[in-house]
Amino acid sequence: MKIREKVIDILCKTATGDRKVRNFLTPVGLIIFLGFIVLIIFLALTADRLLGLPRFWFQSWCRIISVPIIIMGLFMALWSILYFFRVKGTPVPFNPPPRLVMTGPYAYVRNPMLTGVFTMLFGLGVYSRSLSLLFVFTPLFIIFNYLELKMIEEPELQKRLGKAYMEYKSRTPMFIPHIKK
Repeated sequence: MKIREKVIDILCKTATGDRKVRNFLTPVGLIIFLGFIVLIIFLALTADRLLGLPRFWFQSWCRIISVPIIIMGLFMALWSILYFFRVKGTPVPFNPPPRLVMTGPYAYVRNPMLTGVFTMLFGLGVYSRSLSLLFVFTPLFIIFNYLELKMIEEPELQKRLGKAYMEYKSRTPMFIPHIKK
């Protein structure tokens, strides 16, 4: 068995296993994810400083533009988490909801929490006037998450939730909602 399949199998067994183990792993997963976001921001700001990258636009304009973007991203992430809590789950893959969530923000995209995080990172890039956060580290973070979802989380969801997830996946975009006519 390949490493990828082992990881998917472990994730599936943990997600459907003992509640005490899942509850223990939830804060660990949350700390790792939030730590990764903080690391991305720190690396971007450090890269700007070390490379002597110029700040773009005027500081006041960046604040005016970025605050609504950050709030929109925060709203999307919190709205998503609320829907997971309503069905007795968490956004941490070790302790997911026991059933497929397709309402609220999940009716529009499969990963609204990540869409919110990506939006917040973009807003923070504008707020801090960081060229590397906007054009290097946020896109790298998006690519990393996309690959992790495609290689690990989606196969695990398919294994755990079966046909219902496959149908949901076929009609619901990953990050960006369809614009309806």
